[in-house]
Amino acid sequence: MEQMDTTVVLETKNLNASFGPKQVLFDISMQVPFKKVIAVIGPSGCGKSTLVRAMNRMHEVIAGAKISGQILVQGKNIYDTDVDPVLVRRKIGMVFQKPNPFPTLSIFDNVIAGLKFGGHLRKRSAQEIVEKCLKMAALWDEVKDGLHRSGISLSGGQQQRLCIARALAVNPEILLMDEPCSALDPISTAKVEQLIEELKRDYTMVIVTHNMQQAARVSDKTAFLLNGKLIEYDDTKKIFRNPSSSLTEDYITGRFG
Repeated sequence: MEQMDTTVVLETKNLNASFGPKQVLFDISMQVPFKKVIAVIGPSGCGKSTLVRAMNRMHEVIAGAKISGQILVQGKNIYDTDVDPVLVRRKIGMVFQKPNPFPTLSIFDNVIAGLKFGGHLRKRSAQEIVEKCLKMAALWDEVKDGLHRSGISLSGGQQQRLCIARALAVNPEILLMDEPCSALDPISTAKVEQLIEELKRDYTMVIVTHNMQQAARVSDKTAFLLNGKLIEYDDTKKIFRNPSSSLTEDYITGRFG
């Protein structure tokens, strides 16, 4: 049996987050291991999206938003004053709930948009990058004959995979997904879930989901949040078969939420 790499690549320590006077995360401490999929579950308003947005410094761009504690990537606090948030967002990519391809750009240019805006194409071939990333996003065969069509001409599921390809193009180390399937039909959802399974060979991923079955299917570890607090964080099989907290059991069995 292949030995599992349990190296921690991302860690939150006593993480607190607020919007103005309203605190939404309370002392969240958790470790994310290398090349694993972490599901973040919990009822609406419990702080799931805030947690993943804090992980690549998107929380701070909201007016009145504040954060305290630490988020360490390979031991370095991404909120240190000497850390460039733009570089953080390159290292820690984000895929949002609603597909958001750039409407004025082609499929081709959507994929390399981050590289072009950041001036990072250099010697690498744009064509090679586009093909590689669309293949990684399981979209190449569907769009290869129409790369110069608008990105928004695609179906919702294809648009989401295009956004995943765009996130991969900047070569991140960690990929965050905030409910990536909530706006998709069941067939598209299945394709994205299969893609997640394939991507974890190369990437560490943190995925917010409302779908308990999806969390059980795709993740290695699951974090359960309630009212901004981390109630339980453990191997997904244990969370769903033998949770330590009665609150976790009540949530995953549908007693609330």
